[in-house]
Amino acid sequence: MYKNYRYDGSEKLVLAHEPTDDTQYAKDRASAEKKMAHNLEKINEMQMKLYAEKKEGVIFVFQAMDAAGKDGTIRAVLSCLSPHGVNERPFKAPSSDELAHDFLWRAAKAVPAKGDIAIFNRSHYEDVLIGKVKQLYLHQAKADRIDPDEIISNRYKDIVNFESYLYHNSVRIVKIFLHLSKEEQARRFLSRIEEPDKNWKFSASDYEERKYWKEYQKAFEDCINHTAVKDAPWYVVPADHKWYMRYIVSEIIKETLQDMDPKYPEVTKERRAEFAGYQKDLLKELKK
Repeated sequence: MYKNYRYDGSEKLVLAHEPTDDTQYAKDRASAEKKMAHNLEKINEMQMKLYAEKKEGVIFVFQAMDAAGKDGTIRAVLSCLSPHGVNERPFKAPSSDELAHDFLWRAAKAVPAKGDIAIFNRSHYEDVLIGKVKQLYLHQAKADRIDPDEIISNRYKDIVNFESYLYHNSVRIVKIFLHLSKEEQARRFLSRIEEPDKNWKFSASDYEERKYWKEYQKAFEDCINHTAVKDAPWYVVPADHKWYMRYIVSEIIKETLQDMDPKYPEVTKERRAEFAGYQKDLLKELKK
């Protein structure tokens, strides 16, 4: 399902050809929310098995333009998870300490343990998105041997190798791009300006970044085409309708966990024999 949203390197993405308002897998909001509720039950059940089994970890990466709905989608889809074994990591502007290390350092620190789920709200991809659009790498300390013209292309390769390394060490990574139209972003920005309880969501920097819309679209297209591989795919999810976007994200997460197929650990005969003794003692205690 959702093959037309999935990119694994087998075909080239042309972002301008991808719809932002598609709703082909749910006829209306009510049906999408009903399906999503069912998915959340399955996700919760599989997460408990994943945490108990402790054989494989998974990272869900969320990238998008401002106002696409990353935070709301993470809350709506992943609030069903137990806080045990789940960690959300927001990737804001790098600190001076982070800039003193390699660009993947902060991502490596946030890699989950086997059995855990990590949610990257933005991610290491910021270094080939805003880092590329604003050419931030030109102002960062680097060895004299580094060719500035090769930094972005080398980062694409480093990201692919990093994610391949994770996959070979029992950590999957699934990357989700919430694909919003420029017109819908304008409507959401206006809502933030006009509704007092949403004023806090809007800042002048949001509007300033909008001026780079075409550059960001090109940066997203390039990074997806350079880093989408079978074992670490990208999903380009239509984001103009929040109800549909959240439903599709719930399907992606559900199907990822189903593919991982976690199971509760089997108890050995010896352990079951021990349990029988504990059971006998506890029953005696309750009869007193």
